[in-house]
Amino acid sequence: MRSKTELQEAIRRERRTVLVVNTRSRRGRRLYEVVRDRLADFQLLGTFPVERPGQLPGALASAIALGPDLLVAGGGDGTVSEAARHLAHRDIALGVLPLGTTNNFARALAVPPRPAGALGVLTAGAVADVDLGQAGDTIFANHANVGLSAQVGLRVPARLKRHIGKSAYPLTAVARLAWHRPFRARIVADGGEYEVVTHQLNVVNGRFQAGQAITRDATVDDRLLHVYPLGGELRRQLLSASLRQALAGHRRATAPPFLATDDLLLETDPPLPLDVDGEVHGRTPVRIRLLPNALRALVGPSFVDT
Repeated sequence: MRSKTELQEAIRRERRTVLVVNTRSRRGRRLYEVVRDRLADFQLLGTFPVERPGQLPGALASAIALGPDLLVAGGGDGTVSEAARHLAHRDIALGVLPLGTTNNFARALAVPPRPAGALGVLTAGAVADVDLGQAGDTIFANHANVGLSAQVGLRVPARLKRHIGKSAYPLTAVARLAWHRPFRARIVADGGEYEVVTHQLNVVNGRFQAGQAITRDATVDDRLLHVYPLGGELRRQLLSASLRQALAGHRRATAPPFLATDDLLLETDPPLPLDVDGEVHGRTPVRIRLLPNALRALVGPSFVDT
């Protein structure tokens, strides 16, 4: 493995790059053409427009096989998370073009939300080592959650996301809340045991969840996972917490997560499906652990590399 500085210099000098973009949406198709043209100064080894969900793993594998120094992934959190899984522990940097609704991992990397700013990071950004998480056998970039989100992620209407953005998630949660039952979660970590009754338990890598900051001091390279319930046992508590998360923004960042750890065992009663970066992967009980410095990524100028 090269040092961060060596990889950064190789990217700026040789610009050996591959481009993988989710083109299922009209915005993705339009920006794919724009980005490809804007990367004319790069040595593009291959470009991979992905039109169907099942094509993404194969496209990423083919892109990596070309031996780039930089893999640019354009899409939402699901696309970026899949790219991070493929690049974990590799000597290839991830460049992110945020094209999704919440763009949690792009926010964590201080990548600007607009294409022009994100492209600027590709040409002048620094390489940083950042953390990933692993839930069971599945590596994740942003979160591994249990509860209502496993239903919401599968059922939030695409049209609603296009029209109102990240607020579509809490609104869908509110619509499904009447049928959702609370569960008891038991977390074993750092020699202690913790129990909580809630409708939603989040395990987050970094500062952002649902497009909002969850706490002031969490970062994507702090070597910690942040575990917290969203509301309590009563439905109105989850409703209130979800609306605060959607509407309060950075003003909500005064309450820290109730547990910060790098390794935990999560059990729930009853056993529940696991929402891993927006897709269901496995069920509880599950071990969730941090993978420190597992990913190399291009970060924006405001990112503080620790």
